[in-house]
Amino acid sequence: MSRTPKYFETKKVDVENTYGERKVPDPYVWLEDPDAEEVKEWVSKQQAITSDYFASCATKEQVKKRMTELYDYPKYGCPHKEGERYFFSKNDGLQNQYVTYQQKDLTSEPEVFFDPNVLSEDGTISLKASVFSESGEFWAYGLSQSGSDWSEYFIRTVDPAHPMATSVGEKLEWIKFGGLSWTHDNKGFFYSRFPPQAEEDKGTATGNLKDQACYYHVLGTPQSEDLLVYTPEDEKWLVGAEVTSDGAYLLITMYESTDPVNRLYWADIRGFDYKELANKPLTVTKLIDNFESKYDYLTNDGSLFFFLTNLDAPLYKIISIDFNNPERSNWTDVIPQSEKDVLSYALCVNGDKLLICWIRDVVDVLELYSLSGCLIRKFDMPGLGSVSSISGRKKYSEFFYSFTSFLSPSTLYHFQFDKEGGGADGTLSVFREATFNNFNPDDYIASQVFYSSEDGTKIPMFLVHKKSLKKDSSNPVYLYGYGGFNISMQPYFSAIRLTWLSNFSGVFAMPNIRGGGEYGEAWHKAGQKEKKQNVFNDFHAAAEYLIKEGYTSTPKLSIHGGSNGGLLVGACINQRPELYGCAVAAVGVLDMLKFHKFTIGHFWTSDYGSPDNPEDFEYIYKYSPVHNVRAGKPYPSVLLTTADHDDRVSPLHSYKFIATLQNTLGSDPIQTRPLLIRIEMKVCSATNYNPTHVISCIT
Repeated sequence: MSRTPKYFETKKVDVENTYGERKVPDPYVWLEDPDAEEVKEWVSKQQAITSDYFASCATKEQVKKRMTELYDYPKYGCPHKEGERYFFSKNDGLQNQYVTYQQKDLTSEPEVFFDPNVLSEDGTISLKASVFSESGEFWAYGLSQSGSDWSEYFIRTVDPAHPMATSVGEKLEWIKFGGLSWTHDNKGFFYSRFPPQAEEDKGTATGNLKDQACYYHVLGTPQSEDLLVYTPEDEKWLVGAEVTSDGAYLLITMYESTDPVNRLYWADIRGFDYKELANKPLTVTKLIDNFESKYDYLTNDGSLFFFLTNLDAPLYKIISIDFNNPERSNWTDVIPQSEKDVLSYALCVNGDKLLICWIRDVVDVLELYSLSGCLIRKFDMPGLGSVSSISGRKKYSEFFYSFTSFLSPSTLYHFQFDKEGGGADGTLSVFREATFNNFNPDDYIASQVFYSSEDGTKIPMFLVHKKSLKKDSSNPVYLYGYGGFNISMQPYFSAIRLTWLSNFSGVFAMPNIRGGGEYGEAWHKAGQKEKKQNVFNDFHAAAEYLIKEGYTSTPKLSIHGGSNGGLLVGACINQRPELYGCAVAAVGVLDMLKFHKFTIGHFWTSDYGSPDNPEDFEYIYKYSPVHNVRAGKPYPSVLLTTADHDDRVSPLHSYKFIATLQNTLGSDPIQTRPLLIRIEMKVCSATNYNPTHVISCIT
């Protein structure tokens, strides 16, 4: 695949945008409207170039066959108990969507409860949300079309013999970035939604979202009769509502960005009557009325509440607050901040215990504590991996968790507390263990190394490769990164990665660059806003380490990232085009002067800053991929992936970037490597982009 594609010249328009005293050309602004006929024509022409190029790929069918083999194994989700039944999700191997099953107990034969695969011929309708009522009698579920963030919610009974039959009947619309929480009387639930959008925009709208509000839905009534519970003070804030584990209180949380901070209000809903709500609003008390710290509800004992927080604790801790004495001087540290480990997750189980997950040098450690903060028990982890999911409830004497690693799919564990002994007494057992064929993990090794970034900061990086690998600079390397929004990149299993490792004897490398949450909030902030360049420097340094240590060489070094990771890829190839051999940017945030004007982009200013702020503009403009493509140096092979109506990261980012790359470099004889874009048509998300093309491109 060495031939150079023939590109066409993308039209430019004479448009400038003003940022303070700076005027910045926006020649491809016309590509922002995905429904314009000239944009559709442009998309069609780009698709033709990409399809023609990949048609000549000699390894595509080989990759597809191998990937299909490795994907084809049973995959299980963590079981969870609802009422008197257990539920879990399963994919037989190559199903488009996971199927939900139910069991009377853990040894009985599972029965299909819900199969989204039968809802559409192409399998693009997915189960987006699943919440059972407290008694397990009713089930509210959200369906998404073609990967959209928008969901439509439905309600059905769990017991087919219930007099209301299987489907309760109502449909709830305009739900995005919001969950739901049932009141314990089974009469209805709280949920958040946006105002109705234009019908033709349903699932495809890319405009700026605002005015989300919290409502109460009464079972068996139309959405038009839902009762408004709370409207945030700012139209751009997101709002969520959660009924406490005892059913006595409603917690209302608000978010203004992706930063781990929220406001926290509460209301006493004992004796709550939805009929009164229409004329008399809930009495809401503002406990936390600022965006300084994060407060995640864990459990409560009457008025004494327990929260996971980063208040004065960048590595997180657990505190208790008595709502009857809410002054901050009365707050108590239950599990203090660790010296080095991140307290990433906590769950109340078995009445009065906290299951705690720590991140220790990017791998997970699981421990059990009492509500008084005493360590009860540690759980041995089977290797270098992560706890991918946990399920359990305060009212149940058991919990499940799933452990995964780079070389093995999820293993499900079940812990049953002794009903008489309590405390640490109980039985831990393997509940289900996924197996797959045609791959021997014993032939491979997963390790962790540390390297120095430009400023001397030590950065951890995971490496996965065959044990027989020779460090002679000849190995193809797949370098993957993200670096943002407090997201920790921990070990996880991927059939795509196994295809890469087994078919091409490659190396998978994943550095834990700054901007993520691997070492708490300080690590996150070190890659935010004016410090965003640290993220790119960390990634460049990872590439340099791999070359210096003999794992690979520039022609064999491929980089990949999605969304914020797509920004990472775009910025890195602009800054160091000579360092990389191939670059794949999936649904990248690439026009950094416009990101906040589309979909939920205004939420991302917490990490990026705002280009409308003169101080932020200066550093954003310096790395914005669309605005920093430079002529005169050959770029690596480039593949951008997006969807023509992606409703989270608008396709305009990828459209503008590929147009800039092709117009700047496409006709230059020095650019012999391809500059391509693959666009998923009639879908709302390109997160499930064609992996065959990705693997083929980076080979």
